[in-house]
Amino acid sequence: MSEMTGRQRVAADAEARGVSIEFAPRGQASSLEEAAANLGIEPRDIVKTLVAKAKLTQTATEHSYVIALIPGDKQVDWAKLRKLAGMKKLSMASPDDGFAATGYYPGTITPFGAAADDGAQWPIYADESITGRISMGAGEPDLSLFVDAGELVSAYGIITGDISK
Repeated sequence: MSEMTGRQRVAADAEARGVSIEFAPRGQASSLEEAAANLGIEPRDIVKTLVAKAKLTQTATEHSYVIALIPGDKQVDWAKLRKLAGMKKLSMASPDDGFAATGYYPGTITPFGAAADDGAQWPIYADESITGRISMGAGEPDLSLFVDAGELVSAYGIITGDISK
């Protein structure tokens, strides 16, 4: 069987979880603001999917990953995310680490179909301000998807809290 495209992985995972999504070509965008304009929405309606390297203790040599969902007009508050996730150390993953953790590169990362080569899926945390119809990466460049935030949270057992600044 041939490798699935990012879009196919996203669609298959959404279908398996019973989540209704809508793909939207967003075209090339050099900023989140430009992407929002291309989609006809506000920057806050685009949700950034960030991959963080996580360590349970300050001195741990082994790490895992967590995924954080943040509104486009906000930044992640690492201290708040560490507390919510119960991790001693969290830092933004490099693009290569993000790809290893999810199979997607920055700008295309989405919870849908995100998994490491060994099938590992990571805990997902979302800022509690994310509600309604949102847009996010769709596994491929220049492509976005729309999804209901409540459906997304339910389908993935996402833990919500105040994790932005």
